[in-house]
Amino acid sequence: MLNKTALNLLPGLLWAMIILVLTGLPGNYFPQISSFWDWIAPDKMIHLFMFGSFTYLILWGLRSTYKDTTKRKRLILFTIVLGTVYGGVTEILQRELFVGRDGNIFDFLANTLGGIIGILLFHMQYRKKTSQFKNSLK
Repeated sequence: MLNKTALNLLPGLLWAMIILVLTGLPGNYFPQISSFWDWIAPDKMIHLFMFGSFTYLILWGLRSTYKDTTKRKRLILFTIVLGTVYGGVTEILQRELFVGRDGNIFDFLANTLGGIIGILLFHMQYRKKTSQFKNSLK
């Protein structure tokens, strides 16, 4: 039987599988990037969303551990590294394995930035929720 933390991580892990499927789709479904300025294209917003959601869901799954202030910095660092590595792996898989796909440094940067945004959003929501809870006790 899975423990509570493992069950809480399930949405993040399922989202990671969805990301893998989406990044493995043939490239002719997506517009091509021809210049540096095209990196701000809607494609990059999708990368921001996918990896922001991924890191948010991972931290959400680890939220019971996140309460421990001594472990919080390690969890944030772990999640940044996990999101960055997973973003890099998906780009390498696109370049080396997936048919009709091409790994892109700008996609990797969007993956990493999206992951950091997801962490920041989780942290802001967590702080807001805990401050509301503390205020309700007064």
